[in-house]
Amino acid sequence: MQYNRLGRSGLKVSELSLGSWVTFGTQVDAGLAAESMAVAFEAGVNFFDNAEAYAGGESEKIMGEAFRRLEWDRESFIVSSKFFWGIKPGVNNKNTLNRKYLISAVDASLDRFGLDYLDLIFCHRADPETPIEETVFTMHEIVASHKALYWGTSEWSADEIRAAYEIAERHHLHKPVMEQPQYNMFWRDKVENEYKRLYEDYGLGLTVWSPLASGLLSGKYVDGIPDGSRASLPGYEWLRASLTDPEKNKKVKELQKVAESLDASLSQLAIAWCTKNPNVSTVITGASSSLQVVENMKAADVATRLDSAHMEQIDQILSS
Repeated sequence: MQYNRLGRSGLKVSELSLGSWVTFGTQVDAGLAAESMAVAFEAGVNFFDNAEAYAGGESEKIMGEAFRRLEWDRESFIVSSKFFWGIKPGVNNKNTLNRKYLISAVDASLDRFGLDYLDLIFCHRADPETPIEETVFTMHEIVASHKALYWGTSEWSADEIRAAYEIAERHHLHKPVMEQPQYNMFWRDKVENEYKRLYEDYGLGLTVWSPLASGLLSGKYVDGIPDGSRASLPGYEWLRASLTDPEKNKKVKELQKVAESLDASLSQLAIAWCTKNPNVSTVITGASSSLQVVENMKAADVATRLDSAHMEQIDQILSS
């Protein structure tokens, strides 16, 4: 496993990481979570991603219980959470980054995890109704209080990230270190174009999610929606149109040939492709079983064989 610095920080994260979105609390209980996390850890993964809103807080509880079962040294792993959506009713508890919400949300997250601090915390979306100054000052105070070590954003625009960074710099506050955007073969513009100056100007690190485009790049939707897949789950109906898109699935079939030439699965190719972007610190993978974790981790080896000729071939398929 390769380890990359998270942006310009001194923190090193494994190039592949394990996230809990969709799986923990819906498909995976504490026992299966601990089993999957142990397999990932043995493969060299040191970063485990989570969020307050995942399964209404249940995902954090499950991961926290898994940490206790595994009995790892706290210094050996990195764990994150994200805040914005909220899980309690109330005008100041949902879809906000105001000071009142953030302070209570971090404390509640720590309680669910059963941890003294989080390594990374993210503003899960931007909040147009709260002044960015208020959010930046609050995130700084959370880091200064050692309830978290680094803070960043998720799915913010480049302008919003730049504004937050400049406020922090002007007032000598802890700056946003990382961004967590979607990034995969079908979703590239934000990472490859919009954020381009932020890497140069601020050394922004990326913890990217959905390398398989919610499963589209696994090839499982080429012939429709199989039972038990993510698109078949209640609450994920919004994904179905994208996952069954004929043009995208035509490209998936062509990408399968590239994967076969590398003696890899399509999923492994898609994950490996994301790691080739030098601005990506870590690629967050998901899994509903330990066997799936094993298969995903093989993407690190596939990445070493994925050369410029393969990358050019992939670009030609995607642009056709």
